[in-house]
Amino acid sequence: MSTSPFASKSLSSHLVRGIVGFGLLGSGLVLSALVGPVGLVLAPFGLIALRGCPGCWVVGLVATLSNGRSRRVCVDGTCELVPADLAPAADRTGA
Repeated sequence: MSTSPFASKSLSSHLVRGIVGFGLLGSGLVLSALVGPVGLVLAPFGLIALRGCPGCWVVGLVATLSNGRSRRVCVDGTCELVPADLAPAADRTGA
């Protein structure tokens, strides 16, 4: 089964990474207003928790939610996404 590189193994781990990442980014911004640029020290750790950027985290959330729920089926040169339970048996191997 092929998955997105942004997807996490579980929804709970992905949400925890989001809470930590956005929390550190927000804290860094708030602290920068209070103590100056030194407060931005937390921001890189927030980006690490989000695996690069907030947009990447959102893409990963969508990929984690849809993981295994749809399959790409190609017939006569045209491909489309269909629910996994409606995909032909030959396509369920991930080939």
